[in-house]
Amino acid sequence: MLRNLFLSITLMLASIAGVAAGRSTVTVAIDSVHIIMGGVTTMHVNIVTDGQTPATLVDIPDVFVDGVELHSQTAGDTVSLGSGRIEIKKDLVLQSFDSGLYVIPPVKIVAPTGETIASNTVTLKVYPVNVDSLVNIHPYADVSTVDRKLLDYVPDWVIDWGIWILLVLAVIAIGIYIWYKWLRRGKVPKPKKVEPPYNVAIRELGVLREEHLCEMGREKEYYTRLTEILRVYLDRRFGINAMEMTSSQIIDAIRSNSETSPSQDLVKRVLEIADFVKFAKVRPLPADNTAAFESALQFVEDTKPVERPETPAENNASQK
Repeated sequence: MLRNLFLSITLMLASIAGVAAGRSTVTVAIDSVHIIMGGVTTMHVNIVTDGQTPATLVDIPDVFVDGVELHSQTAGDTVSLGSGRIEIKKDLVLQSFDSGLYVIPPVKIVAPTGETIASNTVTLKVYPVNVDSLVNIHPYADVSTVDRKLLDYVPDWVIDWGIWILLVLAVIAIGIYIWYKWLRRGKVPKPKKVEPPYNVAIRELGVLREEHLCEMGREKEYYTRLTEILRVYLDRRFGINAMEMTSSQIIDAIRSNSETSPSQDLVKRVLEIADFVKFAKVRPLPADNTAAFESALQFVEDTKPVERPETPAENNASQK
């Protein structure tokens, strides 16, 4: 008999605990129940509910009662309580501009079962501002005279663009100075006439021949100078950036150029001998040195610009 009674009591307590554990609750507390008109106070909302299917907070109104409105609110902080239960904390900042005693209506939630649960109510006392304390009211100040500086009379656009204006004036002044010093005195420097690439190459080859470097055992210097003359000529004459190319790249560039392609073997012969001398440290025969020089000279001659004959109209114009 006692055993059956004990089992019944145990089952009843377990069922009550299960109901209590699954029930959702909501409570509110306010920081200060006394504020001055225009002041704010924070109301803390605490919701305890099931973690799997939590309760839903009913939308908070912008105005709780006439005279008390919602100033701001936090997103809410969720904390686990264990046993599948969670606690949701949310802060509501209340503000009032009318004095009086206000009863804040309860905050409501909707439980997972569909039941609407309301929190407790809180009271807020709003005091009016003590007007008698505002006795030190100062009159408007008289119009005063302000000391003005020279910059106060300068327009704003001059100050904003002052640096650029000075820069433009400086450029104009430099231009006037150059014009006055050189143009007025007839001393404007004339642009230096650029010597044709063919003339430069022929002159440099002649200088190299007269130095007789190979006869003095300076073959490496000789071929360095010889290939440099060809590289500069290719750059200035045909726009081939030979100064930055390897020997194979130069041959490929010459082969793809219609003006230099017929004479590509001449340059190839010079570059091959030069590479052997400079990198393999091979000492060429005198006949090789002569052949390399003649090949370079022949290439320059073969690619010499053809002078265009003057037309009758141009000839008449030059005679006039």
